[in-house]
Amino acid sequence: MIDKYSRYILDSLAEGVYVVDNEFKLLFINKAAERLLGKNRNKYIGTVCTSFCQSEICETGCPISKVLITEKSVTDLETVYKNDKGELIPVKINSSLLTDENQTPIGGIISFRDNRVNKNLEELLKSDSHFHGIIGKSQPMIDIFRTIEEISNTDATVLITGETGVGKELIANAIQGTSKRSHQPFVKVNCAVLPEALLASELFGHVKGAFTDAVKDRKGRFELADKGTIFLDEIGEMPINMQAQLLRILQEGTFERIGESITKKIDVRIIAATNKNLEEQIQEKKFREDLFYRLNVIPMKIPPLMERGSDILLLTEFFIEKYARKYNKEVKEIDPDALEVIMNYSWPGNVRELENAVEYSFIREKKSDSLCLCCLPPQIRPQKKCSEHLSLHQLEIDDKAQELLSLLRQNNWNKTKVAKLLGVDRSTIHRRLKSIQSD
Repeated sequence: MIDKYSRYILDSLAEGVYVVDNEFKLLFINKAAERLLGKNRNKYIGTVCTSFCQSEICETGCPISKVLITEKSVTDLETVYKNDKGELIPVKINSSLLTDENQTPIGGIISFRDNRVNKNLEELLKSDSHFHGIIGKSQPMIDIFRTIEEISNTDATVLITGETGVGKELIANAIQGTSKRSHQPFVKVNCAVLPEALLASELFGHVKGAFTDAVKDRKGRFELADKGTIFLDEIGEMPINMQAQLLRILQEGTFERIGESITKKIDVRIIAATNKNLEEQIQEKKFREDLFYRLNVIPMKIPPLMERGSDILLLTEFFIEKYARKYNKEVKEIDPDALEVIMNYSWPGNVRELENAVEYSFIREKKSDSLCLCCLPPQIRPQKKCSEHLSLHQLEIDDKAQELLSLLRQNNWNKTKVAKLLGVDRSTIHRRLKSIQSD
């Protein structure tokens, strides 16, 4: 039923796949399914599929039965399968109908993937060190979480300040998500990425003919956010002549579309954010003082990551979980020397830089269980390399090969053992030692 090339294709997939006939007997099981459940697929071919997956859903709502009855696919159904050790493995499954050339149903195909990492992330996000997707247990972050809860029943305007990469948008998301407007529109605008003429149109809308490209009436972001919340990111970049229009919305709740004299009334809560010092901007005549005080009803300053030392480990663990899932790797921890570098680095790019560093490490990491020092981005790690991960190229270009000498001393000058640790031939060790002796 399944030809040679179809088997090759199915066996190359990372997801587990098995195929059954109309009597629910297994016709094919791919390599990933065999690996994920730790069961020899050859033993199960010809048996009923329940013997292979051993899921409670087989009794309560078999997806194959649903597909055969309704002829509609089942997607992202969560259940548990039992592996060869009797352990319950959370999985997400998809099920589709299998038909012949006459479109007659002849069976079904199931694909499934391990959902344990997703579950771990969900549990992590529900823990007491997380607040609506924000990770942190340092005192500054606890104070911010408390403030967000305190203002949840108000429509007060909030001004979020902090360096680039500290997570100002996440804070805005949490404010909106806990507010009484949480089920109303939430519109976001980055004031730094739009030119002045386009920004005015984006915020306030325009009428047909207002300018050359205005071929029809268009609602602005404020109008779209009516009864809800608007998030004005990088508010410090807003042109000063446009700030008067924003001030009018804050004071009166009214605005006019570009090219129109009709005044419109809206009910919008404003959350603004900036990485600039607005008080300095005021002194430089780049920001209106009256607008600043209107925005700064609830000031919320997010500290840089270097001032939130206790959060760095939490964030690192979270990003390891995240990218282990993304890159399908078994990495679960970080080597002590790499962790020391991460904990002591200043992180000028804040949380965003930390996340990028962890992802970079995952891309370079060749080990199966942990992230090492030499996989960290060059700009954050010291000149020291991981001797246990030196490549042949690194051995050749290192003038004194101090890492090699250190490793030899640690292993009582056992060249065979050191060569195995480095993943090179014993002759390479001899050649490098000879080079060192001649220097």
